[in-house]
Amino acid sequence: MNICGCLAHVAQEQTDAAAQTMRDTPGVEVHAQAEDGRFVIVVEDTPDRLASEIIMDLHQIPGVISLTLTYHHFEDLAESAPHPEAPSQTTSRRLTL
Repeated sequence: MNICGCLAHVAQEQTDAAAQTMRDTPGVEVHAQAEDGRFVIVVEDTPDRLASEIIMDLHQIPGVISLTLTYHHFEDLAESAPHPEAPSQTTSRRLTL
């Protein structure tokens, strides 16, 4: 799982078109939009593209002045799956003979 929180600044005369392009882009969610052209967006990996590639494409949307990565979370889902052979949280760590 790869989640990137970004702040984008878009020229005011192009905010509607840029917002629609962002919303139409797989892996992108627009969470907030201010009247002055600032956006809060989240970008995630998709089955076809990495979040980093999507972010680079967002820079190319007409009217985008800047797009900054402000939060990044990466988690290997295979590592977070429970391991049946691992001791549970309630198991004592003390060795018994």
